[in-house]
Amino acid sequence: MNAPKLTSGFQRMFAPGRLTLGVFFAIESYSGDTPLMLRQVELARRAEQLGFSALWFRDVPLHDPGFGDVGQIYDPWVYLGYIAAHTTSIALATGSIIFPIRHPLHIAKAAASVDKLSEGRLVLGIASGDRPVEYPAFGIDFATRGERFRETLHYFHETLSSAFPVIQSPLGRQEGIDLIPKPYDGHIPVLITGNSQQDIEWIVKHADGWIYYPRSLDRQEQSIKEWRELTQRHCPGTFKPFAQSLYVDLTLDRNATPEPIHLGFRLGTNRLIELLLSLQEIGVNHVALNLKYGSRQAADVLEEIGADIVPLFPVQLADKSLTTGRSGLAL
Repeated sequence: MNAPKLTSGFQRMFAPGRLTLGVFFAIESYSGDTPLMLRQVELARRAEQLGFSALWFRDVPLHDPGFGDVGQIYDPWVYLGYIAAHTTSIALATGSIIFPIRHPLHIAKAAASVDKLSEGRLVLGIASGDRPVEYPAFGIDFATRGERFRETLHYFHETLSSAFPVIQSPLGRQEGIDLIPKPYDGHIPVLITGNSQQDIEWIVKHADGWIYYPRSLDRQEQSIKEWRELTQRHCPGTFKPFAQSLYVDLTLDRNATPEPIHLGFRLGTNRLIELLLSLQEIGVNHVALNLKYGSRQAADVLEEIGADIVPLFPVQLADKSLTTGRSGLAL
């Protein structure tokens, strides 16, 4: 099977040996679990102007007070379309769409629509979900989410990659009908988040990249090494990037040493630069910054990162001689 062509969103975010920066919605520092969502279009446009490679959208359909975070509030597909209409080139990434609670045809229709309207800017992060309370609301067994995740991804790929596919799945049967539109470049890059109830070899074979959570440099480096080795074993010659999230509280003291916060650090600009350079050295290709726990206004932090840090990690167009994409192996 020929590897799919590189999309504009993928190219803006990923290149071998390089690291780029994105930012999560809400672009806001706030206490509690619900952001105000003020000035978000303005800040998204500013992130694009400053050279950030991606805007990140989360999928949190229901408010669970025990979890402590509702993401950007709005349905991710509606908000993706809204932000796509107000930006021009920045990648639109999801972190992450919860596959087991959605039918693959609904996911495929929404994803292809966003990708087509944005001219190939969608990079689809997906996950099996980590909020058990949501599953009964959708009539789905939380314990079977791993199997449903695999089946949904297979159905999703088949309906988007083929014209009038014949699909026999526990999730539905399809013959003599076709889903439109198809993706802008014929393929939507899919990055699996965490393990999503799968082993790493399955992820290597079925994803275009891997998103993981921030960990110590030693542990992250070991995971990336394993990821690269398995990629070359199962998909030789294929570049499959490694991305991670990072919560940051950027202090006014540029040299403030890192102090741990939830999934990230409170630190100064110079120390953040050092951390990002270390992540680039061990093979991280993209870091999605989350400003939720910031002690300063997010707009000010965005400007500082854009002026002092983003130029060190510029958007890089991937080498078109490289291939990317899933191997085409069946589930």
